[in-house]
Amino acid sequence: MTVVLADAQPVVRRGLHALLSPSAEVTVVAEAGTTREAMRSAASLRPDVLVLDIELPGFQVGVTLQEIARMSPTTAVLVFTAVEDEGAVFAAMRAGARGYVLKSCPGDGIVRTIRGLATGEVILGPRVADQIVRQLGREPRNQQLFPELTTRERQVLQLIASGLRNGAIATQLNLSPKTVSNHISTIFSKLNVSDRYEAIEVARKARLERVGPYGSDPDPTRGGGLPPAHGHGATPLPGAGGYAAYAGAQSTER
Repeated sequence: MTVVLADAQPVVRRGLHALLSPSAEVTVVAEAGTTREAMRSAASLRPDVLVLDIELPGFQVGVTLQEIARMSPTTAVLVFTAVEDEGAVFAAMRAGARGYVLKSCPGDGIVRTIRGLATGEVILGPRVADQIVRQLGREPRNQQLFPELTTRERQVLQLIASGLRNGAIATQLNLSPKTVSNHISTIFSKLNVSDRYEAIEVARKARLERVGPYGSDPDPTRGGGLPPAHGHGATPLPGAGGYAAYAGAQSTER
């Protein structure tokens, strides 16, 4: 996997480079000290992972991350920073960052995080995950997301976002595979999406993705809750008690 390191401090870039170099599967293809350099590297090299600090000169969270996504849609952005402000965390994740880890993260944790992002996971450091859980606990629980969907359709969407395929969804909801397929077709139509990947992205943006084992709402499609973990796709960050949120990979199965 290819990685670009973007941080204003050369010592941080050198430290990350040294951490990643022993891994035969990771190749650092460029370093950047400014937002402009980071965007140029993302556009020209299209790395698997872009590690960047939101304190880079010229960084604007929404504009920068959305532009990187436009120029290199296959690049997973990992925010690696000392900024743990709640507003910065939510702004970065809403703008498309696939991970947010503080610079206090252990060295082996950052290596595992980069590997996870390259394989499609969404990863949060433990303190960042705690912030999100606290924020979700303060949000109203009576506001229903996707009001255009029926209760059953919201259940199916939740399971799609959890990474389950049609057969597993049918088993979990005690439905026939044909009924599940019909529900999914209706969901796609109501949400104006064309495939499973787009549905997962819609669900992700509505905070339906799983963040570790935290989600406590049995119906996370109410309000801002997150679906409970199903025991797969969540990866602990070593030595810190953090968890990776599962991000479903693109699938052609309807």
